[in-house]
Amino acid sequence: MLSEFDLIKQYFDHTQINDARIALGIGDDCALINPTAGMQLAISTDMLVSGRHFFPDADAFMLGHKSLAVNLSDLAAMGARPLAFTLALSLPEANPTWLAAFSRGLFSLAKQHDCHLIGGDTTKGPLNICITIFGEVPFGMALRRDAAKVGEDIWISGSLGDARLALGAYRYELHLSESMLTSAAQRLHQPTPRIDLGIALRGIASAALDISDGLSGDLGHILERSQVGAKICLDDLPVGVILRSQDLARRREFSLFGGDDYELCFTAPKEKREAVIAAGLACQTHVTRVGEIVEQPELQLLDALGQNLTFDDTSFDHFRSS
Repeated sequence: MLSEFDLIKQYFDHTQINDARIALGIGDDCALINPTAGMQLAISTDMLVSGRHFFPDADAFMLGHKSLAVNLSDLAAMGARPLAFTLALSLPEANPTWLAAFSRGLFSLAKQHDCHLIGGDTTKGPLNICITIFGEVPFGMALRRDAAKVGEDIWISGSLGDARLALGAYRYELHLSESMLTSAAQRLHQPTPRIDLGIALRGIASAALDISDGLSGDLGHILERSQVGAKICLDDLPVGVILRSQDLARRREFSLFGGDDYELCFTAPKEKREAVIAAGLACQTHVTRVGEIVEQPELQLLDALGQNLTFDDTSFDHFRSS
């Protein structure tokens, strides 16, 4: 049977860190980071709980990917470049097959973004994954939620709703063909953190965040922090490839309230429209202008004809959603 320290050594302490910013990694009471001159550290923590954020029988490789991806997405929303992360892992048992797959998924994505595992903790208990991530952003250049201004455009990266569509199929709320479910589920299990776009938007975008709990609720955080409102054309939202095949009501619901998209929602001055589009092209990430920031402090939802729409749904909330 694997001990705690054997588990760490075999599955999580096998990468050589050749990065001057990491003075000390795994193996001591604390890791040591040398912040780059002129940079601020961006730090975020996300917890994924079995049965709440993922199915108990979730594929371990995909779960390793997603566990880090949701944290990388937070860095992307701030315009920060990844640096390092810690991993706190609670496991029902030290299953070598599960651990090998999980660590492969984790380190595969970490390698893509030059992000190093520098410490953490393991214990026995219900499956629970908690990652704290560290990134760097030039001083004063971070994209924040409190910087949206009246008259600015609202943009969305990528597409919305396919992850929610896959979840609906898993819950037997709707039916998808096997090929459609496979495609939609890719967005649910292996989201793409928009790191390059976030960095490219420094000095262009004003406010930004990543869409994790649904556009309606997440955009509301920008509006609240910036003390502004917004008008969104619901039928302009970039729906996912598979969601496009669904009826209008479902397209609207899932693109507005569905979670697990991990796309960026950001605002930018109208005079920077060409710069936003150029940033998207440079990062090979589609960006869509979906509305504008207004003075009246509420989220107004409009259809393609400019008529107001109302909904009873709300975005995901960890303490209210079932």
